[in-house]
Amino acid sequence: MLAIMSPTDWRPGLAASPALFPLSLDPATDRVRLVRLSPVDYEKASFLDERVQAPTAAEAPFGEVAEALSGAPLACDWIFHTGHVGSTLLSRLLGAHPRVFSLREPQALRTLAAAEVARAPWTDAELDRRLAVLQQLFSRTWAQPKRALVKATSLVTGLAPRLLAQGGEARALLMTVSPERYLASIFSGANLGDVRQAAPLRLSRLEARLGEARWRLEALSPGELAAMSWASDVAVFADLARRAPGRTRLIDFDEFLADPRAGLAAALAHLHGRADLAEAARLAASPYLQRYSKAPEYGYGPDLRRQVLDQARRQAGDEIARGLAWLESVAAVVPALADIAP
Repeated sequence: MLAIMSPTDWRPGLAASPALFPLSLDPATDRVRLVRLSPVDYEKASFLDERVQAPTAAEAPFGEVAEALSGAPLACDWIFHTGHVGSTLLSRLLGAHPRVFSLREPQALRTLAAAEVARAPWTDAELDRRLAVLQQLFSRTWAQPKRALVKATSLVTGLAPRLLAQGGEARALLMTVSPERYLASIFSGANLGDVRQAAPLRLSRLEARLGEARWRLEALSPGELAAMSWASDVAVFADLARRAPGRTRLIDFDEFLADPRAGLAAALAHLHGRADLAEAARLAASPYLQRYSKAPEYGYGPDLRRQVLDQARRQAGDEIARGLAWLESVAAVVPALADIAP
């Protein structure tokens, strides 16, 4: 059994270092599980969730964690995305820059995304308070001049307006691809399972933005379900562009792959106000571009990606067509789709 440290062991240095990471927030008990991570742990992790093998340092009431962080800065940037569009790759590439500290897919944010849709167990004010404390925790870095860059899971996209509103200087990179490319990627591999699992949350989020319930999940075909998921996220992107002008930058992953150096330079300029082209070229030469970014032990470069997408088009062409037709049919009620689609 893992030993749990006493409060006096974890409180004093919590605000100063990312060594203690908030792995989870239990909605039933409102307790935060803090685990001990090293810089290498952060670098290796594709998901900062239960898949991280790390010792538990404390399980503390949220209020005690918030108190220990009193006065700590909230200073992190974000990568939001529609899922399966290269966000992990971008996070890894940018994380090799000397000014960037990358964190990928914190589990606690997924808990709060679900709570926002369910409107339980926290009120809006309580939810905002928990988001602010998490952002304080994510903002800690090992050393200056690094600034944290958090890649959220796509389920968290709905929280993006709240997160950017709290961080008045925060910047966000918004990643997607064209609807056709997105649908092809969903029908490659086992990605449709992820879409099905997240569909209730995404549909609730989309209909909340429209102010009415328009669709039944059971009536949507797999292609329409995937199209709805894309629509739900890009509607948030359009909302962010309106609410935080100049603080978001849309990235089309296909355009990024066509010229990674230019894409990295543009991302760095957006995040930090400047970009060294030589540094961007160094990052663009990373072997990660030829690896599967969530599991770098496997090869997966742009050429293989094209082959996989072409195979998905051959095997699931009818469903891809249904999804595109669904998007065309709802364009009038979700005008953001035309505004944001690459």
